[in-house]
Amino acid sequence: MSSVALPADVRSVEVVLPHDVSAVSDARRGLNDYLRRYEVPVDRRDDARLVLSELLSNAIRYAPPLSSGDLRVSWWIDPRGIHIEVTDGCGESEPQHITGADPEALGGRGLAIVTVLTSSWGVRQRDGSRTVFAVLPH
Repeated sequence: MSSVALPADVRSVEVVLPHDVSAVSDARRGLNDYLRRYEVPVDRRDDARLVLSELLSNAIRYAPPLSSGDLRVSWWIDPRGIHIEVTDGCGESEPQHITGADPEALGGRGLAIVTVLTSSWGVRQRDGSRTVFAVLPH
């Protein structure tokens, strides 16, 4: 696995996106541009975009927007890895670590993919919002 040399000027990015599926492609494009700027290898960028797509799609599908009517997405790189966070309005269902999906099911594999691609992921709740976070090794 390639390592990423972290320049001193690495900054975090926070994006406010509409609570709409159109936001996924915009977020993926922004994350890819950010990771390319810091010379993250293509395979790691692909993995990060896939994780972002899953977390953001789940937020749009299963959770309400924040009180402002939108969602917040953040990403950054540090020595632990590539960090991705998606904050929504905290729906009734909680994202869960899934051990396996029914082979006949049409869905249910997204968070299993996130588990495979990340070194860790989890959920934080605070003041009517929920943040699902993931860290991908670089």
